[in-house]
Amino acid sequence: MKRIVLTGGGTAGHVTPNIALTDELRAKGFEIFYIGSKDGIEKQLIENLGIPYYGISSGKLRRYFSWKNFTDPFRVLAGCRQAKKLMKELKPDICFSKGGFVSVPVVRAAAKCKIPVVSHESDMTPGLANRLSMRYATKICCNFPETLPKLGDKGVHTGTPIRRELFTGSKQAGLEFVGFPDDKPVILVVGGSTGAVRVNEAVRKILPELLKEFRVVHLCGKGKTDPAYNGTDGYVQIEYCDKEMKDLFAAADIVISRAGANAICELLALRKPNLLIPLSKEASRGDQILNAESFEKQGFSMVMQEEDITEESLLAAVKELYAKRDSFIDTMMRSHAADATEVIVKLLCELSGE
Repeated sequence: MKRIVLTGGGTAGHVTPNIALTDELRAKGFEIFYIGSKDGIEKQLIENLGIPYYGISSGKLRRYFSWKNFTDPFRVLAGCRQAKKLMKELKPDICFSKGGFVSVPVVRAAAKCKIPVVSHESDMTPGLANRLSMRYATKICCNFPETLPKLGDKGVHTGTPIRRELFTGSKQAGLEFVGFPDDKPVILVVGGSTGAVRVNEAVRKILPELLKEFRVVHLCGKGKTDPAYNGTDGYVQIEYCDKEMKDLFAAADIVISRAGANAICELLALRKPNLLIPLSKEASRGDQILNAESFEKQGFSMVMQEEDITEESLLAAVKELYAKRDSFIDTMMRSHAADATEVIVKLLCELSGE
């Protein structure tokens, strides 16, 4: 049986793609281990799956002043020692890293022990942790073709691994969950837990016109529902959704979404026609804008910048997206990046000598 160490943490976006690989890895006969931080979000997520979990010390490289900047380098050094010890104990055949600062000592330790390393970069431009790890990686997977020139001969365009349960959704179950009859097309609005205020407000302003032709499921983010719209026929607002998400995707005919890397790769894999409204540069480092531009260029998405939103322009974009939905679906069907899990696992098998 081959052995693989998965690593990545700090945010759910650095963990869920790893989780998405686990079923396929097990099917290929891999024994899976996970190295993360001692108390990060990844610990609970991985332990819930019954995967052996090992926590190491980790620090963060900040671009702003913090007293932790004086102590974190020592934590990183401790993490490097702990990771190297674990590599010698676990003796994995390969290591897969999804990034985050905890992954840097793990990737370095694997390379020092001559264990092949495959890293994955979600955004258009590599984050700091992946830039630090790049020299140790055997191959670096990425979401966007535009990223490949930055990765040299190590780069592989794969897309992001998607949770398998998202492909098992039921349209009928989704409609029943929100109490909709199957009489109009459904718009799913995914604002996200942060930065969703502009999207939420824009959608609500055009609700009277939208509801003439569509039904709307609105994932608003925690604390961002509006009681004034409770009971509106054809409109349901939800703060957060987990296990029912697969059914809501199945019920949706089109999607309005932010442009986070994992979110848009899920839309691609599920072949959902989408209108992306990326976070502005005022609220982010601009990575969502680059993500959205790439998907627009590839024909997977329509894009609208926050600054350009008016009631008239948003309504027109939604109607255009729905009218052209079949064209978007056809383009997404032709993308090999929609099969990221299969492509990445195949690469892991090849590099581990499977």
